[in-house]
Amino acid sequence: MNETDEKNFEQFLRQFRFRTPAPLPSENEAVRTHSAAASTLSVSSIDILIADDHEMFRDGLRLVLEAESGIKVIGEASDGAEAVRLARRFKPHILLLDLSMPNHPGFEALKALGSGGPNETRVILLTAEVAKRQIVEALQLGARGVVLKSSATEFLLKAIQTVMAGGYWVGREKVGNLVQYLRNLIQSSSEEARQRRYGLTARELEIVSAIVMGYSNREIAAHLKISQDTVKHHLSNIFDKTGVSSRLQLALFAVNHSVPLPGIF
Repeated sequence: MNETDEKNFEQFLRQFRFRTPAPLPSENEAVRTHSAAASTLSVSSIDILIADDHEMFRDGLRLVLEAESGIKVIGEASDGAEAVRLARRFKPHILLLDLSMPNHPGFEALKALGSGGPNETRVILLTAEVAKRQIVEALQLGARGVVLKSSATEFLLKAIQTVMAGGYWVGREKVGNLVQYLRNLIQSSSEEARQRRYGLTARELEIVSAIVMGYSNREIAAHLKISQDTVKHHLSNIFDKTGVSSRLQLALFAVNHSVPLPGIF
């Protein structure tokens, strides 16, 4: 990790280190682990709140969860604001929270729940896709798990089991050492961001940004206080690095490949 990444990570650690964790469930509420061959959960009662803006998805998820012994769906929310309100009212053991919802998306709902003081509800985010930086942010905001909607049911059930036992779950696996996991995740995310630059320098990224916004070479030169010949030279290097041959192709390439563009105008 570079110096900036290290500072961000250390700042996160300080926040995480002094956060009061949600209390673990009492013994009669905790998950009793079965053998590896067992596919169902055995608990006295896990109360779950489902928050998703698609009614069909909520209905399907409710059927799947209530088919498992010891799981009870106590409520449903169709947006983030309702999810926060119902979570505070019913205090479920688990909140299954969609990342993309109207009226308080997933991250906003997480922030709202965290601002209400100690919260016994453990949040597992459900999402169609998620970037590594979003996983880091979710865990920083207090989420205990992140599960892709495309995952098999068994992974969601394992995530619930792991989170109820006081652990963390991301994707298809239990997170053993959270600090080390986050360190690796941040480093990997930073490397991916560097790769998305395609070897472009900071100045070249500024020019790509201007091209995407539709500015001419003359306008770019005037704003960056360089000559038009210098702009053309930079564009030639940019074309070589990205494999495009026109300004239009460059703009489409930058958008389609999520090249990190600075705001300069």
